[in-house]
Order: sequence, then C-alpha cells, then structure tokens
Amino acid sequence: MEKLNKFPKLFLAVVFIILYTPIFYLIFYSFNSGGSMSGFESFTLEHYAAVFEDKRLIVILLNTIVIALMSALVSTTIGVLGALAIVFIKNKKMRNAVLSLNNILIVSPDVIIGASFLILFTLLGVKLGFASVLISHIAFSIPIVVIMVLPKLLEMSPTLIDAAVDLGATKRDVLTRVIIPFIKPGIFAGFFLALTYSLDDFAVTFFVTGNGFSTLSVEIYSMARTGITLTINALTGLIFAITVAIVFGYYALSRRTKTPSSGVRK
Repeated sequence: MEKLNKFPKLFLAVVFIILYTPIFYLIFYSFNSGGSMSGFESFTLEHYAAVFEDKRLIVILLNTIVIALMSALVSTTIGVLGALAIVFIKNKKMRNAVLSLNNILIVSPDVIIGASFLILFTLLGVKLGFASVLISHIAFSIPIVVIMVLPKLLEMSPTLIDAAVDLGATKRDVLTRVIIPFIKPGIFAGFFLALTYSLDDFAVTFFVTGNGFSTLSVEIYSMARTGITLTINALTGLIFAITVAIVFGYYALSRRTKTPSSGVRK
C-alpha cells in the first residue's frame, strides 16, 4: 500500500521535472556571458539590460500583452452572453447543435482557423495588423469562455431565478445580482484561460499578422531561423518571474480572504 501511495507523488514529480527543466535551462543560460547556450562562461546581467534597451522587443511584448488583455475582456463578455443564450434555449436539439458548433471550434486545428481568417480578411479587404490579430484572438477565445461558464450555469438552480422574480427583481437585477455572482468563478476561469491562449498563440497569429506588427511568439519564430540571442532567454526569465509572482500573490490574497477573523466570541 505504501508503494501505491508513493507512486502518484513520484509520477507528479517526474511530470513537473519534465515541464520545468527546459524553462530553468533557458533561465540559467540567460546569465551566461557567452553568446550561446553551448557552454556557460561566467555570470552576467548584460542580457537582462539588453531586454530593456531593445525598444522593438519592448513594443512587441506590449503588443502581445495588449492583444491578450483586450481579446480576453471582449471574448469573456461575449462568451458569458453566449453561454446564457445556450442555457436558455428551450429547444433541446437546437441547444445541442449550437453547443456542438462551439465545441468544433475548440478542437479545430489552429492552422485551419488561421488560414480561414486570412482568406476572410483578404476577401473583406481588411488590412493585416493589430485589428486582424485582435479579431482572430477574440474569435477563438469565445468558445473557450463558453465551455468554462456553462458548467456553473448548469449547476445553478432555476429556483434562484424564480425566487428573485417573485421578490420583484427585474431581468437586469436577475442577471447582475443572481446569475453573475453565482457564475463568477467560471467567468474568471474563462478570462484567464482566454488570456493564456492569446499570449501563447502562434499559428493563428502567424497567418493574420502583417508588416509592422508582431507578437512575441511570431517574433521568436522569426528569430529562430537566424539564431536566437540570449536576450530572449532573459525575457523568458522575466516573464516567468512575473508569472510566478502573480500566482503566489493570487494564492496569498485568496488565503487571506478565506482566513476567518481572529476575534472569536466566547
């Protein structure tokens, strides 16, 4: 029994090692004074200084963050409304059909989605750049938000809405004071997942980006063909450190809000 209990922990440790080793490998060589990852010469911070000196790289990073935040906000809003529409469709066949169409977009290869958007923008005469990338990211993020919000909506008892209506609540009150607070965990999950997908996306962005505009994933791919400098390693280290700080900060705030007050009645 003890061996069986240790196996999940061992398996989890192996998974984490496989996932984090490449990241720490990149970060380790971001401190290398040499110009490559073939051998570590000596410790230096010059590559981190180069990140802040490279204005083009900073602009590309800001482009990536702005696109991710805007697409996550818009797709979360539309996705929540879409999930509500799916739940309140009375015709079961139509509801299942709409849900199936939503799920197809999630499992469709990014290459197909990117090529489809490229053809659409070309036919409509839309200039490839910020707008085309933003629209594409919103589009492929909406189904993700719908999937994250739907389970919370299905968990909600219809009697909550009936009780609110009986107490004189308007449709707006029902939405803002009953439904939204109940599905808030699903909304936040959908937002952060859409944010993550947008930050990581390469295939769709590669098809719909134009001259003069780029995101971090496309830029790294372009640099990989000529040789990636250790400046990218340093940027990876900074992004990883900020991400870890945000995650730990979130858990610290969550733990603080869940901790009961110290005053106890006797």
